[in-house]
Amino acid sequence: MFGELGSVFGINPTARRKRLCGCLSLLLAMLLGFASGSISAAQSTSEGHGKLQIFFVDVEGGQSTLFVTPDGHSLLIDTGWANFNNRDASRIAAAAKQAGVTRLDYVLITHYHGDHVGGVMQLAAHMPIGTFFDHGPNREVAPVRGSQSTQTNYETYQKLLDTGKFKHVVLHAGEKLPVKGLDATVVAADGTVISDPLPGASATNLTCGDADKDPEGFEDPDMSENGRAVAIVIKFGRVRILDQGDLTWDRERMLMCPVNKLGHINLYVVGNHGMAGATSPALVYGIAPQVAIMDNGSTKGATIPALDLIRNAPNKPVLWQLHYAVQAGDEHNTEAPLIANLEAPVGRGPTQVPDKGYMLKVTVNRDGHFTIFNERTEKDEQYMATK
Repeated sequence: MFGELGSVFGINPTARRKRLCGCLSLLLAMLLGFASGSISAAQSTSEGHGKLQIFFVDVEGGQSTLFVTPDGHSLLIDTGWANFNNRDASRIAAAAKQAGVTRLDYVLITHYHGDHVGGVMQLAAHMPIGTFFDHGPNREVAPVRGSQSTQTNYETYQKLLDTGKFKHVVLHAGEKLPVKGLDATVVAADGTVISDPLPGASATNLTCGDADKDPEGFEDPDMSENGRAVAIVIKFGRVRILDQGDLTWDRERMLMCPVNKLGHINLYVVGNHGMAGATSPALVYGIAPQVAIMDNGSTKGATIPALDLIRNAPNKPVLWQLHYAVQAGDEHNTEAPLIANLEAPVGRGPTQVPDKGYMLKVTVNRDGHFTIFNERTEKDEQYMATK
């Protein structure tokens, strides 16, 4: 047979046998490799080796943070400001495009101040949205300072919900967010915090007491929407993330004293942009963040006490900022490579000339490795989650 085939194709019979044996060996190896690859792929899927992407969008001292899971599910926390020629909605849409999503599955409104919910109408005009999360009705009423504008923000948001185009879910402390691919627990909402510590937490917090007095002029309990803000802890593999919106000092104490209900946090989204009334020693010392990211503007947030508290905490967290804080100077701001925007917008109001609006992007692996990329410098820093 081989001789006949060799005569037909002009191949030596001995060479033909070697070539046929080699092909059979190669085929067997490919089949084994495919089976092995299938098992590895199945293991990879079951173990969730994909990466979580987090985009800290520069909304000039407001907040807008986009989470995109390995399988493309998206959660946006807050929408930045209104007006400014659709600046914030455009920047959010740009982050979504970079993440490869064309639709926001979930948008979480932490509370109803203009730097968090103001951009919701413009965003809804930019991108499809599936579900809105919030803490329920506006609680900020007279005589609380700014209550009139807060009520206007809330009514504008309600008009959007009343169109019936979106699902709407009110969150409560202790609930899980139904975002596929994220293990996200609501730890505070509408002024109430979780009653029991999260798994692995419950250590006594030695920072409670006289060392954690309210800042001067701070109202306890806080009656503004800040104190009603939704705060969540996200666990992705070995990495734990805290986003507390503008949650206030008194509610932080409820989470931290006498026991720490949150445990150690690897990535801390600094509360209230680093302004007074949030980011207490009890919280910062208690959660001992490995890395902190501050959603500040050039002239909003990033107060000197907050900057110094975080950078000088016992565990020496690495602090990243969305903006260089003008009033804090070089002495108190973090290092320049860890700041997304060194320049500020020029002017105010409708004629304002925007800055570059550089983002910080975090990429999280389930094994504990995470990377922070500075869009301005086009460089990144790598970290391994600590316990």
